Amino acid sequence: MTALAAILVLVVLAGALICCVLVVAAARSYLAVRRPPLTRAVPISILMPLDGLDEGLEENLRSYFRQDYAEFEILLAVREAGDPAVGVVEKLQQEFPGVPARLMVTGEPPYAHAKVWSLERMLAEARHDLVVMSDSDTRAGPQLLTTVATEFQDARLGVATCPYRAIPGRSLWSTLEAIGMNTEFLAGLLAARLVEGVKFAVGPCVAARRETLRAIGGFDRLKDYVSAEDFVLGALAAKRGYRVILSSFVIEHRIGAQRLRPNLEHRLRWARTTRRSRPAGYIGQLFTYPLPLALLLVALKPAWWPLLGATALLRAYAAWATAGWVLRDPLTARRWWLVPLQDLASFAMWIAGFFGSTITWRGRRYRLLGDGRVEAVNSPPRRGGRRG
Repeated sequence: MTALAAILVLVVLAGALICCVLVVAAARSYLAVRRPPLTRAVPISILMPLDGLDEGLEENLRSYFRQDYAEFEILLAVREAGDPAVGVVEKLQQEFPGVPARLMVTGEPPYAHAKVWSLERMLAEARHDLVVMSDSDTRAGPQLLTTVATEFQDARLGVATCPYRAIPGRSLWSTLEAIGMNTEFLAGLLAARLVEGVKFAVGPCVAARRETLRAIGGFDRLKDYVSAEDFVLGALAAKRGYRVILSSFVIEHRIGAQRLRPNLEHRLRWARTTRRSRPAGYIGQLFTYPLPLALLLVALKPAWWPLLGATALLRAYAAWATAGWVLRDPLTARRWWLVPLQDLASFAMWIAGFFGSTITWRGRRYRLLGDGRVEAVNSPPRRGGRRG
């Protein structure tokens, strides 16, 4: 029985090693894309939902006010006038009087997904047809809008999603999560792009045409997908025949400092949501864990220990292809020795994701339905939490 188990693990490990090679090729393919120069700067609306004081919120928002672009506006939305983010927005409005910026109070959402409700309200007030939807825990360089406008010169393009470099707070758990985002999560996106093209949107910064949003049914189609609305947006756009891409612009995702329990809750939310949204893809994530698989194999067959060293080298090469080549991430370069620990933690959360059907997001609990949609669980909300 042990021999059979070892052979099965070896077969899966071989697939995982092939995936490492694929990630390296995918990173090279992504970096090889060259965009034409910008010939016409179309106006852009930035939509940003707010909920409490994210860590570094003022600097995050300031990076969008500082965009080096001819014509843009910023719309920001809070649920209630007493939200502490209001004072930060008002300060920046005074600091940047030349930037058209409007703050909206949306009230309580009529459905589970408060972020989508805020986006729906802001889009209705936006003046421009090209919109950039960004989370408040992101920080962008001054060329974000120029890059987006350049990419959307392609008339077929409907959605562009920005890769992101995760920046942790001062905790081991957020550091591990950031390393995972920068070496594992992006690797999956790049590999999918190479194999089947981009048929999804991910992450905290997505650009889209108003026409595309209208064609997929508007935000009403996304309101029941807490934590998966970005993926569904891209999938629906691709299904409607629009081109979807990974943008060439990398933003910063400031994930903040979290203690162990909220960090585990957040990871579990991602795992359970992904399992419901992309069940086949979630099972396929097994091939993204070469180090845990190699350790399991050596536990079954100690004499095969040289495979562990070979696996570690190939995993390191794939990790550097994403974190080093694509993201230029100093964190992974500095703390590369945490990659194996993060891989083991991620593997454990992947297994945990097969169990349970509730998630916590921004202090509110939801029940996952079979198709990836959610329904709210009756529980009192907590104020000020950045993420579930």
